[in-house]
Amino acid sequence: MKLYFSPGACSLSPHIALREAGVEPELVRVDLATKKLADGGDYLAINSKGYVPALQLDDGTILTEGPAILIYIVQNLARTPLGPKEGMGLVRLVEWLNFIATEIHKGFSPLFKPNCPQEWKAVAKENLLKRLQWVDGQLAQRTWLLGEEFSVADVYLYVCSRWTSFAKIDLAAFPALARFADKMTQRPAVQAAIEAEGLKR
Repeated sequence: MKLYFSPGACSLSPHIALREAGVEPELVRVDLATKKLADGGDYLAINSKGYVPALQLDDGTILTEGPAILIYIVQNLARTPLGPKEGMGLVRLVEWLNFIATEIHKGFSPLFKPNCPQEWKAVAKENLLKRLQWVDGQLAQRTWLLGEEFSVADVYLYVCSRWTSFAKIDLAAFPALARFADKMTQRPAVQAAIEAEGLKR
């Protein structure tokens, strides 16, 4: 099983989730600027969207889009539960993944674009701070996003929370989220993925 990734990007979430599931994927690094693989291959031939992650299954099937890959891991690979597989629990998991993808993950996007006007960045940051404040309130009431059950939604949120330092957002302003992030860093799968990608804890 191959995971196409870029260090510290959103592909870190399926990377961590795979390790939580007991799977150590073959990592294939992608240069997002050139769309080239480490061996010189064309990443666009793997994923024509040009961004990470992409997961190549053992039968050659290619999966793209982080939340979809996370659901696949929950449904097919996890040796211990990483989220509900059916019913209202699954609906709540998808609800969280969708929120994180559209409101948190994409909320960071303008802040990382050097050609984005400062006025746009200011509005984007203001909106992002509101979303982070809301998440902080939710985490103040529960251990994990789904309550007492750890899930891939927690993995995705953790990866996004790592970007606050790059966006010059002080995580200390969100104490419950900061505690959550600290707790996540103690998980062996998180530590292994961060080490494998050459990132700082």
